[in-house]
Amino acid sequence: MQVITAPPQCRLYLRLIGGKPHFSRHSNNVRRSLALLEQKGPSILSSSKFRLNPSSPPLLHSVSSMAPHTKILAAYAKSGRASCKKCSNAIAASSLRLALVTKDPRGYDITKWHHFECFTVSPDLLPSAELISGFSSLKDSDKERLKKLISEALEDKTEVSDKDESEKNKKEKRKIADIQETDVEENTEPEEDKIKKAKVQETDGKEDTDAEEDRIKRKKSSVSVKELELEMAFSITDVKSHYKGAKLLPKWKAFQTAIYLERDEGTIDSEKIAAFDFDGCLAKTFVKRIGAEAWSLMYPSIPEKLQSLYNDGYKLVIFTNESNIDRWKNKRQTAVDSKIGRLEGFIKLVKVPIQVFIACGSSANTADPFRKPKIGMWSLLKQHFNSGLPIDMDKSFYVGDAAGRKNDHSSADIEFAKAIGLKFYVPEEFFPV
Repeated sequence: MQVITAPPQCRLYLRLIGGKPHFSRHSNNVRRSLALLEQKGPSILSSSKFRLNPSSPPLLHSVSSMAPHTKILAAYAKSGRASCKKCSNAIAASSLRLALVTKDPRGYDITKWHHFECFTVSPDLLPSAELISGFSSLKDSDKERLKKLISEALEDKTEVSDKDESEKNKKEKRKIADIQETDVEENTEPEEDKIKKAKVQETDGKEDTDAEEDRIKRKKSSVSVKELELEMAFSITDVKSHYKGAKLLPKWKAFQTAIYLERDEGTIDSEKIAAFDFDGCLAKTFVKRIGAEAWSLMYPSIPEKLQSLYNDGYKLVIFTNESNIDRWKNKRQTAVDSKIGRLEGFIKLVKVPIQVFIACGSSANTADPFRKPKIGMWSLLKQHFNSGLPIDMDKSFYVGDAAGRKNDHSSADIEFAKAIGLKFYVPEEFFPV
């Protein structure tokens, strides 16, 4: 039996895919070898240009030139064993699921299933819902859901492309302004030195000077926040009406690892922000007690104080951590209902509209951008939930009980306020007893 050695480029490719660099003229072996090449590297074979003999011409396509193949697949889950690649939770049997299917360099498909709600669509990859594999076998209602998902993704892409140029121009202007400001600072006496001289020359103005020093500190802090502040890529397609399988009450939405209350009736946007922690600040709660009713008012003066702030034009906001929502995987709905129920009960009691943000991430996940003292919740408010109004840092403030004192459970609240540049108060000094 005569053995023929494949051309050099083919031998290299065969080694990469685990095949042999030579094969016999035996018809069955030739067919098997051809089948292997057709399956693993279709771009190598060129019908009339590839021949099984030593004088075969050079291959027209190299391995590196093969473009990866990606597609989207829609199907109903056959069992509850598969887990979502985004949230890691099980995908319920018979529920609609979506998969991103990519081609491994070794030739086989890699399928990554997602909950319908966890799947992020790329308009560049899929311009039409009808192009999804398995679309024709879906129920009519699910077909409409997919069409809506693709349509919203396309709209978002259009909006982003329209804004790209203006955003670039704004960034360039900011860079120029920063350079000019730096030049001025390098050639002028620091404000702190001026204040110190003023204190020596005019001791009677001590209170004004102290206030000015506080203002400068907050200004410096706010500059550092601008450098660290997250640019939240907030898209309506990423907003969900449930959190990792747990349903949310009407007007409540989930974005990544945060839950927020949409605009309620009477909510105002303002340059003045009055922000508060919830547990241990506005409401007295207990670790071992759960349920929407398991809370009480922290101070009797809270309703009157909040109503006064609202009447003075402040926007009222609550920033609260709640790691139980992420940690209680088997009781997540209970954790969600308990937290949101308490917040809704509180808002009903004080009779003023309040914007609420809940950071659901675990304290063990230090990379979570929303959990205090990280400022992700503040970034969401500032960039997407205050009509673009500039926030007056001199008039805005934050109240929380986690101030790093001896008996405090943490210093998350005071560090949160410090990172943003907000004035900070503990609840016992802010609310009259």
